[in-house]
Amino acid sequence: MMKTTELKLVKEWDKTFPQSDKVDHSKVTFVNRYGITLAADMYISKKAEGRLPAIAVCGPFGAVKEQCSGLYAQTMAERGFLTLAFDPSFTGESGGRPRYMASPDINTEDFMAAVDFLSLNEKADPDHIGIIGICGWGGMALNAAALDTRIKATVASTMYDMTRVNANGYFDAEDSEEARYEKKAAMCAQRTKDYAAGEYTLGGGVVDPLPDDAPFFVKDYYDYYKTDRGYHERSLNSNGGWNVIGCESFMNQPILKYSNEIRSAVLIMHGDKAHSYYFGKDAYEAMVKDSKYTGNKEFLSIPGAVHTDLYDGGDKDYIPFDKLEAFFTEYLK
Repeated sequence: MMKTTELKLVKEWDKTFPQSDKVDHSKVTFVNRYGITLAADMYISKKAEGRLPAIAVCGPFGAVKEQCSGLYAQTMAERGFLTLAFDPSFTGESGGRPRYMASPDINTEDFMAAVDFLSLNEKADPDHIGIIGICGWGGMALNAAALDTRIKATVASTMYDMTRVNANGYFDAEDSEEARYEKKAAMCAQRTKDYAAGEYTLGGGVVDPLPDDAPFFVKDYYDYYKTDRGYHERSLNSNGGWNVIGCESFMNQPILKYSNEIRSAVLIMHGDKAHSYYFGKDAYEAMVKDSKYTGNKEFLSIPGAVHTDLYDGGDKDYIPFDKLEAFFTEYLK
């Protein structure tokens, strides 16, 4: 049977962003098709009336709903949408054992389970549901949109393709059979060690202390996850990270195979100074190539923004919430 299990949820406001006085907030849970109970924050305008267009939000990869996804959700609720920011399986307040594992299948399912929940929620309009995926969850959002016909509009913000970066390394610098073999061999050796020890080894979150010679994108992550700006005690990236073998299955399972068959509306947005810009640009080009459904697809390049500027706006309010409101208003209302 599809039945939620009881989770221990924090009742106090413990987000990395201020609580809005325009929005009501509550904790909810729902179950995915693997029987994992997910924890979420629901946001709704205090002025809301009737059934509302709804948006499920998740990401970044290794973050929790108290960070970026919650900020997106609360802000979109202020603008008239019923929103749901959730923790993925095996992380945050959500269920799933063992902890700190990732799966291209299960994590895509997490988005679809959120759509299940919203489809039956008395405050949501089941025919007008969208999703927002941030960072690694941008790729998951596109994968969910390619699979779930109930999703009417999708935003991928500062996205990663987690299958590509795991298989090819950053900037495709390890895109060879030899490099992939070495990575697979190392993970398989780690599996043996973990099995012998009876527990999984954490891979480490964002490096701390920050080396002087760290590349810019590492400094960018440190500035968010390891400082007061974005640190959270349940965030994997802020603390011990994923298990070493937590992302092993991403090595040979591309998630964007059928993105050019997405019929619903998609907005991919990326800062043009982000190290990850190529993920969003290439994902958009693959999505519209040989597609019959290009009229409702858009790529938005945000001048001057780096990767984490689209987590919380950075120092110049880089997140284009007016654009998001217009996009979802057009395709969900």
